[in-house]
Amino acid sequence: MPLPDPHLPLHDVHPHAQLAAEAAEAAGRQGKFWQMHDLLLTNQDNLELEHILSYASELELDLDLFRADLTTHDFAARIAQDIDSADRSGVAGTPSFFINNHRHDGPQDLPTLTSAIQQTLATAT
Repeated sequence: MPLPDPHLPLHDVHPHAQLAAEAAEAAGRQGKFWQMHDLLLTNQDNLELEHILSYASELELDLDLFRADLTTHDFAARIAQDIDSADRSGVAGTPSFFINNHRHDGPQDLPTLTSAIQQTLATAT
């Protein structure tokens, strides 16, 4: 199973970004990070608490545990660490790509990224 993506809730773009990030982590605690992630992305205009609780129900999560995780903000510190890491890395938005520990600032289309990776591999020792 892939690891969850680092979070970068953009509060100025979406007022419910922090809640959505915490909801994804709370679902992840129950083994359904990516399923919640996909629901949140699909429903970006419906991220109020009542919507998020309905997504948790749809995923058949333990709603008491899920609600408790959101109420106690169990994952807020982890998300804050992700935000701090993004800030230190110069990341201001998503998506952002790093190739061999260097931020890729160019176009993000597949041919450009593939070329950048190939160039990095060719110069690697």
